[in-house]
Amino acid sequence: MERTPEQCQMNYHGVDYIFYRRGRGTELGRKQRNRKRAEEERRNEGSSTTEEVVGEEGQGEEQSAGRMEAAMDLMRRMPPGSAETALNALLSLLPDHSLDLLSQVDLPLQVRMDKESLKEYILCEYNRDADSYRSPWSNKYEPPLEDGTLPCQEMRNLEIEANEVFSVYRDQYYEGGISSVYIWEDEDNGFIACFLIKKDGQGKRGYMQIGSWDAIHVIQVGPEEEGAAHYCLNSTVMLSLTTDNKQSGTFNLSGSIRRQMSMTLAVADGHLVNMGKMIEEMEGKLRNSLDQVYFGKTREMVCTLRPPPEVLNMRLPDS
Repeated sequence: MERTPEQCQMNYHGVDYIFYRRGRGTELGRKQRNRKRAEEERRNEGSSTTEEVVGEEGQGEEQSAGRMEAAMDLMRRMPPGSAETALNALLSLLPDHSLDLLSQVDLPLQVRMDKESLKEYILCEYNRDADSYRSPWSNKYEPPLEDGTLPCQEMRNLEIEANEVFSVYRDQYYEGGISSVYIWEDEDNGFIACFLIKKDGQGKRGYMQIGSWDAIHVIQVGPEEEGAAHYCLNSTVMLSLTTDNKQSGTFNLSGSIRRQMSMTLAVADGHLVNMGKMIEEMEGKLRNSLDQVYFGKTREMVCTLRPPPEVLNMRLPDS
């Protein structure tokens, strides 16, 4: 049974936002505020004609879309370490786009300890309700939230199994780190699953001093039809590496990459198997892109600007 919208408030970096909570998540009252503001402006401008109002609204929508496009273009070029500061500034500059910005911009993942199970879990928008976050281990919100939305029993059982399997996957591919999986029902009789991995490292390999890898995989699973289901995977990886040594000096490489994949697969082996195969394939493609394209281009530019000693010492053979 669907709940009626409940008004609540969230504080994000000192700024209060009004929410209307329904079902799993939260929704900013942006449309209500814009409609109310437009009605007040029309009342104050009694001399304006209907055609002028319609023209102004169309022009305002174009300007609004342009501002949002520019904001997202800026965030795509922002290093992950500065994304939170940039998002906070954009929220202050574009309060009417708060919902779009908060839902579309991915920030570096944060971690919290589950006091009941004594296990760490990852915080994100997909396990958030108001200012509280739900732990996949205890299925409880922290800080406690009386009416926090919880997955149904079927989704909860799948979520528990997914967290156990994904922990094994994380240990095999990442040799540590933290992972969390959150699953909830979708409106079209399917469900949505979010797989998260966070891996930090300090001075463990080579010249690296500080490094982090944040992976976000969101899979939308459609309803089962004739023994098959449609899977749509959206993946984001945020990478940050910092090296510091006497030979090369201080060097920082950071950025993010996004990819999408859609497949229709038989569900004979279960949804978890299908989602796992898609994530494994996607992460392989993302690693190859980072290694061959991003690291390769960076290596090429650095070697062009600062040739390594072995290149400088090369001599052409005598003719």
